[in-house]
Amino acid sequence: MLRFLTAGESHGPQLIAVVEGAPAGYDIDVDAINRDLARRQKGYGRGGRMAIERDEVRVVSGIRFGRTLGSPITLIIENRDFKNWEKRMSPDPRDRGEAKIVTRPRPGHADLAGVLKYNLDDVRDVLERASARETAARVALGSLARQFVAPFGISVLGYVVSIGNIEAKISPDLTLQELARITEQSSVRVADAEAERAIVAEIDACKREGDTLGGVVEVVATGLPVGLGSHVQWDRKLDGRIAHALMGLQAVKGVEFGLGFGASRLRGSQLHDEIGYDQAERRFTRYSNNSGGTEGGMSTGEPLRVRIAFKPLSTLMRPLRSADIKTKAEAIAAIERSDVCAIPAAAVIAESVVAFEIANAFLEKFGGDSFTEIRRNYYGYLEQVRNY
Repeated sequence: MLRFLTAGESHGPQLIAVVEGAPAGYDIDVDAINRDLARRQKGYGRGGRMAIERDEVRVVSGIRFGRTLGSPITLIIENRDFKNWEKRMSPDPRDRGEAKIVTRPRPGHADLAGVLKYNLDDVRDVLERASARETAARVALGSLARQFVAPFGISVLGYVVSIGNIEAKISPDLTLQELARITEQSSVRVADAEAERAIVAEIDACKREGDTLGGVVEVVATGLPVGLGSHVQWDRKLDGRIAHALMGLQAVKGVEFGLGFGASRLRGSQLHDEIGYDQAERRFTRYSNNSGGTEGGMSTGEPLRVRIAFKPLSTLMRPLRSADIKTKAEAIAAIERSDVCAIPAAAVIAESVVAFEIANAFLEKFGGDSFTEIRRNYYGYLEQVRNY
């Protein structure tokens, strides 16, 4: 199975991602990973940090001559902004006097709970690691994982459904390729020009007012074979694993598959995806996909659809009320450099997280030490399903 760790602070020298369990023999395109990192940096409403950083990965283990070795893969992303923070983020105790202590926690962030939990006296000791800067590493990992499943026809796409109370109207006739092309060209990653104009205006209004915006993104994965995940234990369910990973992202407050919470308002006869059989293709089919591509914790073979709700960013230019952790006096929350809206980037981040979990479930199902072995197992399984 794939597993990973990330390390690094927002204004530290670098972000590090280590992934273990990658099979040998996969061709890896580092430029493709860098393109996904660039996608994460785009989007109307981003802050000044994105003008500083030019995120690119440096591979320091696990890949030789463009191919995986089967050993742990280590990716490093340099923080260009570190040069402006070198003394303030130094590991050397002699530089302690350079620190500007943060004592006014921001509502909505990890600030207060973190300093209380770890018995710290500087909120920066918490906010640096809690920062969404860490998601650059998650995107690199997801982009890498996507290359493990792409040879088997699996595609993953994330895009914006709504920002604030403005919802994009997405034509059901759009193919996934068309949806990818349109949203990639959009400044807020929506497939609705009218909604895009309204969202840009709302972001501008929030910026003037010192406020922030959240939103909802959707991730769609196609080409999944039936049977990824398992019903036999709670922690092996595909949708449960994806939801767990998505809830581990900064600012996520909700995850739903298919009709999600809307399913609770329907009768069973209206909801459940009826089953058919395609004689020509020799496969079972569904007449709808209200379940979002999973049943019983396993993929059904239909497109996997998951929506993720992100709350507004915690740093406000017109800060909310807080209390100073040293004096206990009422104060206004601290201000950190931040975005007005990061939902277009959140779509790329969520896409990457889903891609990693799908790759993990895929490699678990068709496990092997090499690409050749996995390919043999995969096509053998497809033949087994066709001959059922």
